[in-house]
Amino acid sequence: MFRTVRAIPFFKILAIAQVALLVRRHLVVLTPMERRRMAELARHGHHLSADERHELFDLVMKLEPRAFAVSAADYVSPLPLPKRLLRGRRRPR
Repeated sequence: MFRTVRAIPFFKILAIAQVALLVRRHLVVLTPMERRRMAELARHGHHLSADERHELFDLVMKLEPRAFAVSAADYVSPLPLPKRLLRGRRRPR
């Protein structure tokens, strides 16, 4: 395993560590019971009832997947992302 880590350039390892911290920041939003339940639902993903699918969807939406994806892309992108991606669309008045 350590040979593999040595073969990866340092900046890639740094990016992986930053994304891992970002994942943790988003997972902390869920309570331990919600994290356990989400893992259980994800493991049985192909055999979920409609209520369980809705419950999984609600838990995933609580993690703010769009914000996570944009933040992760911003970390690994060599150029800064446009601010409108980071903030999202403007809401109509």
